[in-house]
Amino acid sequence: MTIDTTPDLEPASPTHASGSVFTSKSRLRAFFEAWPPLVLIALFWVGVIAVVVVGAKWIAPYDFMALDLRARLIPPVFMGGDWTHPLGTDELGRDVLSRLIVSIQISMVIAFLSTLIAAIVGVSLGFIAAYFRGRIEQVILMLIDAQAAMPFMIIALAVLAFLGSSLFLFTILMGFYGWERIARISRGLAISANERGYATAVRDLGATPFRIYSRHILPNIASTLIVSLTLNFPEVILLESGLSFLGLGVQPPMTSLGNMVGYGRDYIQSAPWIMLAPSAAIVLTTLSISILGDWMRDKFDPTLD
Repeated sequence: MTIDTTPDLEPASPTHASGSVFTSKSRLRAFFEAWPPLVLIALFWVGVIAVVVVGAKWIAPYDFMALDLRARLIPPVFMGGDWTHPLGTDELGRDVLSRLIVSIQISMVIAFLSTLIAAIVGVSLGFIAAYFRGRIEQVILMLIDAQAAMPFMIIALAVLAFLGSSLFLFTILMGFYGWERIARISRGLAISANERGYATAVRDLGATPFRIYSRHILPNIASTLIVSLTLNFPEVILLESGLSFLGLGVQPPMTSLGNMVGYGRDYIQSAPWIMLAPSAAIVLTTLSISILGDWMRDKFDPTLD
């Protein structure tokens, strides 16, 4: 008779509470390392702006052009007003909240389309200069230097004074702001990328120049370009605000953030909320986009791995 001398295995003990707490803290720490709180706040604000841009027509409580002279210069809720007009009314009795929502929509659309135009023009010319070199490169560099030497505000004033100010023309004009900076950056990065092994290997395999630049070089330099675009985006908003302040930007009955700031300057002492709301929107939006752009560079830059 054989005697079994194998020791009995003890049953697995349940997970201790301290271990669960430790695991939760580790997961929470890992989450905040991947998504810093400041980035989450910026992402939340950009998400709110995106919702406002898409659904401005349904979110605005009033028609942004509706006049009510009996309700003119009503203060906002935090200054003694009521919830009928949470952000108060302007000098013509128009609801500031409704005008702010529509202004955000128009300003963000102008800034986005203008930045997209500048990116397409700048990256295309930068890549052309990096590929052809020689005389073509010199011509593009001369255009870049000429654009950088002339204040864009003066160019915009001259164009708008001669051709008039329409929303389409204004957006196209803003699209030519900052392209020279993007072109210079993309040219330098493309020349550097051409000297690396992956570009040479793809070229030896018979890939076309368009495929090399669009599928291989552009993704590797995208992080730096994103940072440049995130700087261009808020600058377009500020430029639009300056031109609207001078009366050459978005024209009535349309409205924009710069347009609201321009109209509110006459009431900065008696009704500061007219200018406070769009000014706060400009500051928070530009700051949030800059924070997200910097985080995306650190997150997706392959040279930082």
